[in-house]
Amino acid sequence: MTERMPMFRLGLTGGIAAGKSTVGARWRAADVAVVEADDLAHRALEPETQTHQEIVKTFGPGVRNADGTINRSRLGEIVFSDERKRLALNQIVHPAVRRMWQETLDRLEAGGRTRTVVLCIPLLYEVGAETEMDGVVVVGCSEQTQMARLAAKGLDAAQAGARIKSQDPIQKKMDKADFVIWNDGSLRVLAEQADIIWDTIKENHHAPNQRQ
Repeated sequence: MTERMPMFRLGLTGGIAAGKSTVGARWRAADVAVVEADDLAHRALEPETQTHQEIVKTFGPGVRNADGTINRSRLGEIVFSDERKRLALNQIVHPAVRRMWQETLDRLEAGGRTRTVVLCIPLLYEVGAETEMDGVVVVGCSEQTQMARLAAKGLDAAQAGARIKSQDPIQKKMDKADFVIWNDGSLRVLAEQADIIWDTIKENHHAPNQRQ
């Protein structure tokens, strides 16, 4: 009987607006198993969840929309203007999201068909999750590019700067990474880098493009 190889866990992270979600989407389109921490965070904030209740208790009923959902823009304005409140939010959300992606990993590994899974976690290094990964890809870009991309999403310079400063510097993340993608150019160049890295991972870890 052939012994089953353990599932390879690849962390995908980077600076805000650097393009990590674009890389994750490209890999997912190639039938790679990709778990998005941001998607899990959205689920954690749904009404009736304990996380939702703790956020309303901590930040007040004003963070809710009329339908009871969390107004993420309003919550962002609160936490990115006050470091203590941002840390308080992280202490509520991050443990819940971590439990969710751990449960997803356990399910995929138990299924036995997924050889490699990508976990896209924006604050992977900040929360110490890199210790649970077998490898890490960091997507980086210049701060000028970050500011321009955030401005295109409607953030002013102060809002964009606060979000950038809330994360570890991109260079610090790149220094720790196993693979780096630099995304100051075109989508074509980004895609080429993503494909090269995935091909390298497949070759080294025998990871088929197959997901559960």
